[in-house]
Amino acid sequence: MKLDELKPNVKKVKRTRVGRGIGSGLGKTSGRGQKGQKARSGGGVRRGFEGGQTPLYRRLPKRGFKNINSKNYTEVTLTMLSKSKATDVTAETLLEERIIGKINDGIVVLATGKLDKKLNVKAVRFTAKAKEQIEALGGKAEVI
Repeated sequence: MKLDELKPNVKKVKRTRVGRGIGSGLGKTSGRGQKGQKARSGGGVRRGFEGGQTPLYRRLPKRGFKNINSKNYTEVTLTMLSKSKATDVTAETLLEERIIGKINDGIVVLATGKLDKKLNVKAVRFTAKAKEQIEALGGKAEVI
């Protein structure tokens, strides 16, 4: 291997020069066919255009809406709370201990599973049974 024998690792592909004579294979009309909208510069139609017919996206009815006032709470069960090592449980402590993945608009405690220790829990909402079970063990269910 000599310095004058070096070649690029990737093959260089020359761009096709259109409209440069019959011999190129793309002379005269440059591969655009004969006359018409597609042959003109800037020609063609936009996405979804159906030749003047009412397009599909306008023929279909509108459906539903996005409620800007809706809240998206992270659900926490009593089983998840019993895994926590802290006695004062908040959304932040559950996040630090990786019991929950993320806090959306706060946490809601559900009465799924069993709680086996006394905890002071701070959450946005509690179900009636969850609050009852937390307080039965001597803990506090505080709404924030």
